[in-house]
Amino acid sequence: MNRVVIIGGGFGGLTCATDLRKYAGEITLVDRRNFHLFQPLLYQVATGALSPANIAAPLRSILKYQKNAKTILDEVVGFDLVANEVLLKDGLRLPFDTLVLASGSTHHYFGKDAAWEPHAPGLKTIENATEIRRKVLSAFESAERDPDIAHRKKHLTFVIVGGGPTGVEMAGAIAELARETLRRDFRTIDPADARVILVENSDRVLQAFSEKSSQSAAESLSRIGVELWLNCQVTGITADKVTVDRHGIIEPVPTECVVWAAGVKANPLGKMLADAVGGVAVDKAGRIAVNPDCTVGDRADIFAIGDLALMKSTDGKQLPGVAPVAVQQGQYVAGLLLRRSKGQAAPKPFGYFDKGSMATIGRSRAVLESNGIRLSGFIAWVAWLFIHILYLARFENRVMVLFQWTWNYMTRNRTARLITGERASR
Repeated sequence: MNRVVIIGGGFGGLTCATDLRKYAGEITLVDRRNFHLFQPLLYQVATGALSPANIAAPLRSILKYQKNAKTILDEVVGFDLVANEVLLKDGLRLPFDTLVLASGSTHHYFGKDAAWEPHAPGLKTIENATEIRRKVLSAFESAERDPDIAHRKKHLTFVIVGGGPTGVEMAGAIAELARETLRRDFRTIDPADARVILVENSDRVLQAFSEKSSQSAAESLSRIGVELWLNCQVTGITADKVTVDRHGIIEPVPTECVVWAAGVKANPLGKMLADAVGGVAVDKAGRIAVNPDCTVGDRADIFAIGDLALMKSTDGKQLPGVAPVAVQQGQYVAGLLLRRSKGQAAPKPFGYFDKGSMATIGRSRAVLESNGIRLSGFIAWVAWLFIHILYLARFENRVMVLFQWTWNYMTRNRTARLITGERASR
């Protein structure tokens, strides 16, 4: 019986596992978390619109009816490719006949990880989202009881670094939280006085979109009070301020709440696997070069997919680290393994079908591009809602999110505004 070990329960790994439900072999899914997380909606957890359970589903629950699949809750620490074994943190050595690495990515602080990460969390995990939620909501609480006007301004200044979809969505959500959701919650301060700054080192937000969509997003952000600092670069982040190179002038911004959305790098397992295979290139972001069929080096039994795979499309461009790429690669590898198991010819090399890109700026505001179609405003926002609901792993999640979004839209409220965590005030 062919033993397939899949590392990572994200979009690529989980898709590969579920698409192998008719595979005549044993599927083992390994992840250090016991749930699949819908990362594109983490920013809504960070701003109190959704609860973590709305966008996460236990892996065992998803795979409970798939008899050829099992899950292991553990962390991968190495590979023994001579014995064809995956080394786990608890000491277990997991044998495989086929290995699929889909462990995703993490934050990239461009060499400043130790100095910046403690003060500027990104959005990759539920813990990241709840920590940002704690910092955002605590900022308003601190401003409410601080009699010093200058200190209040510092508490109510929020800086988002990075103008991609995550940064744009996060900036818009914080602005709406301040101007709409919290507008009657405080007595000493006016939450609408909050200052939301989006720092982007290029000349426009949403670089992956067309200039027209980018301009539409920028105008929407400006209308809800977000300050766009374009062609600016962050030079320092500490517990109480951010320093920005703003057109050649170093400008300090007093703040206690910084959100990092400026870059990602591959999970370290990518380089670890490349070293184990030997002769496989790894780029500056830690992504491992893969062959056109997603195999690694000369090993036909080892695959890498998703955010940590370095693959180019037919036009020579690097495939983006987004969920649709990981899903399609997971489907491709599963189909390839099924064909192999039946003795059929190998499929054509992997080809990514780009269904489009989208980003939401806030209530009734979004941009969407798909196959030459460009939408913005309310229609794009509705499309964004339903497409994201369809991508959620379980029916229960879809129902909960749809209900919560409907309620939030009708009431302009965010019911999951909970300050939690070890550093929360008691």
